[in-house]
Amino acid sequence: MRTLVLWDIDHTLISISGLSREIYDTAFREVIGRPMERVADMAGRTDRTIIAETLRLHGITPDTEVVTAFADVLAASFTARQHEIKARGRELPGARAALTELAIRTDVIQSVLTGNMKPIAVCKMTAFDLHDLVDFEVGAYGFDHDDRPPLVGLARKRAERKFGETFDASTTVLIGDTPHDVDAGHRGGARVVAMATGASDEQALRAAGADIVLADLTDTDAVVRALLQVSAA
Repeated sequence: MRTLVLWDIDHTLISISGLSREIYDTAFREVIGRPMERVADMAGRTDRTIIAETLRLHGITPDTEVVTAFADVLAASFTARQHEIKARGRELPGARAALTELAIRTDVIQSVLTGNMKPIAVCKMTAFDLHDLVDFEVGAYGFDHDDRPPLVGLARKRAERKFGETFDASTTVLIGDTPHDVDAGHRGGARVVAMATGASDEQALRAAGADIVLADLTDTDAVVRALLQVSAA
């Protein structure tokens, strides 16, 4: 029986500082024709929801046509500035080692569960040469649904179709850095290992109900033990 490991990306594996907001502003200007005054809260949320709420903050109804146009420009803008992602961002300490260790294990299937749309997720991971360590086909992304919890079940179904195996809450683990990630994992039917590598500290992540909380990814053995311990619980 294998474990399905689903990684959040931003502030769990990488950080790109304020670049995301800049690119949202670029997309807003191109689609709406004026500067973006503010962007919706991004932490632990899907791109679909961030786009819709950002539009509402500017008095714009987020109908399907405008949200789709915004998403298309957003993805293209990230791709066009991929070189800046690595130049201005960084891998978080231990991320590559943890991904590499899990990628070579025969008892793990590794992918992403992220608020990023798939093209943006691939763009970010590729910028840091991490893309070959995860299976994007079985991931779930920020344009698959408005909310994060249903993404867990969607990732499981994709993994089941590809590998012919059944995954449930005991064999699905989500790794993230916010209480939103913890909530998404538990409501979606996964166990959660939380990393205090973002804006939420260890106390906040424990209070949110994470099954295991780690300070960061620097101890590869501890990360692997945490993931497999949680999946076996």
